[in-house]
Amino acid sequence: MIEKLKINKEFRRVYGRGKSHVSPFVVSYVMRQKGENVRLGITVSKKIGSAVVRNRAKRIITAAVRECLPHINCGCDIVLVARTRIVNVKSYDVAAVLKTHLMALNMWQEN
Repeated sequence: MIEKLKINKEFRRVYGRGKSHVSPFVVSYVMRQKGENVRLGITVSKKIGSAVVRNRAKRIITAAVRECLPHINCGCDIVLVARTRIVNVKSYDVAAVLKTHLMALNMWQEN
């Protein structure tokens, strides 16, 4: 199950201490934590578009994380910042990018 990051202090902690990776669709900040829970925070700026477009971007990111969730081998906090190109992609494209980011951090486990 995915828990949500909601408090600004938690977002700032992940921005400051987490490892970041950049792709054309998202910027991901990942920080390991104790326990088995994966906590997710999503940030979508008004530069992306109207509320409808921003909500679609959030749904795409959430679906991509759900697809990757069984392969994450430890507890972590993930903050994903949407970029303007996310409007034109599907969730499996974002999932592939997230997989490469997690593999670079040795947090990806093939089942």
